[in-house]
Amino acid sequence: MRPGVLFVSPRREDATVLSRMLGSLPVPLEHVADLQHARATILAEPYRVILTEAMLPDGTWRDVVDMAHRLTPGPAVIVTDASADARFWAEALNLGAYDLIAQPFAAAEVRRILSYACSRLSDKSRTAATAV
Repeated sequence: MRPGVLFVSPRREDATVLSRMLGSLPVPLEHVADLQHARATILAEPYRVILTEAMLPDGTWRDVVDMAHRLTPGPAVIVTDASADARFWAEALNLGAYDLIAQPFAAAEVRRILSYACSRLSDKSRTAATAV
C-alpha cells in the first residue's frame, strides 16, 4: 500500500494548493481528475488515504467509499466539499468515510487530518503485520 494521499478532483488548482499545504509533511500527494482514473490508480497500487471531492465528473464520494471498502486493507476516504456542514459530515461518516474537510481548505486542518489518517493507518498496518 502506497504511503500518501490520492486526491480525486476535476480541479488541478486544488491539487496544487494541497501540495503546498502538505509540503512540510512526509505525505506525498497524487492527483487524478475523476473516478475512472482513481479506480485504475488504486487497482494498480492502493493508497492509504483517498481525499475526494464530493461531486466528480463521473460519480460521487459514495462511489469512492464503495470502491475503497472493496479493497483489503481499505484506504481511509476523506471527503471534501464547499458546502460541508454538520449534516453532510454525519452522513459521510455513517456511510463509511473517515472524515470531511470543508473548502476552501484551511492549511492547519488539512495537515492535521491527512497526517493523522496516514499515521493511524500506518500504525494499524504495522500492528497487523506483527500479529501474524
